[in-house]
Amino acid sequence: NEKERAKALVKKKEDPSAIKEREVPQHPSCLFFQYNTQLGPPYHILVDTNFINFSIKAKLDLVQSMMDCLYAKCIPCITDCVMGEIEKLGQKYRVALRIAKDPRFERLPCMHKGTYADDCLVQRVTQHKCYIVATVDKELKRRIRKIPGVPIMYISRHRYNIERMPDDYGAPRF
Repeated sequence: NEKERAKALVKKKEDPSAIKEREVPQHPSCLFFQYNTQLGPPYHILVDTNFINFSIKAKLDLVQSMMDCLYAKCIPCITDCVMGEIEKLGQKYRVALRIAKDPRFERLPCMHKGTYADDCLVQRVTQHKCYIVATVDKELKRRIRKIPGVPIMYISRHRYNIERMPDDYGAPRF
């Protein structure tokens, strides 16, 4: 036992002149501090199920309201998971389904297992930081805020607003 302790003490004493190595987390090259350089017009906006439903309730045209918010061309994107979620909601949400099948919307195929839309959106945004996420879901917003450089679009006072967007373009502050 004493020999093992002595060996442990000898190992702990480090050479002060030795080069110290440390693990630094790798950040994507598109981020310049918190500023995401991949964002720019035309904006690709990942739309969540509840965002479409709340837009209908607020009587907002999705594409037009997005352009009014960002002062630029916007391409709403819908993943297969979100589409599946809207289809599962049934007859009550047929207007949302019709809006989601609009030809102006870009369909993004999903290659993963499962159809939980929130996980799908978080995974996609983590891999590719070129998207803005449009959601009203508090839990999803909380998860996306942990990912640096991803703006969030939400609905407040019957209009679209955006948070964490660089001041240089779009999104007036109210």
